[in-house]
Amino acid sequence: MLTVMVVDDSKTVRNYHGSILKSMGVEIVEAENGMEALEKSLDADIDLYLVDVNMPIMDGYSFVADLRKQDNHKTVPVIMVTTQEKEDDKSSAYKVGANLFVTKPIKPDQLQAYVDILIKS
Repeated sequence: MLTVMVVDDSKTVRNYHGSILKSMGVEIVEAENGMEALEKSLDADIDLYLVDVNMPIMDGYSFVADLRKQDNHKTVPVIMVTTQEKEDDKSSAYKVGANLFVTKPIKPDQLQAYVDILIKS
């Protein structure tokens, strides 16, 4: 079974993304910030990360940069899902190793397509 980690400080957003992914038959691991996600990533076999940008303790950019330093997570797909819309935000996401940059709210069919492209193909 595929496993996706949803990293967002908003429980509402984690529940929303989680419900979409669960309906696709995907197992969910949740984290409230980048530090918690980094700790959980050490012990988990994650197929895809859905990561917010603005979070307390450790933001999404720092999380992805640190994640990419781990040998077993260098190529795991990361989708940044955020309210940030500036070109600088998108550029920053790709510089730290994100595969996609999407503005919230993500539509269920859009998320399904990204999952299909990034981890089911």
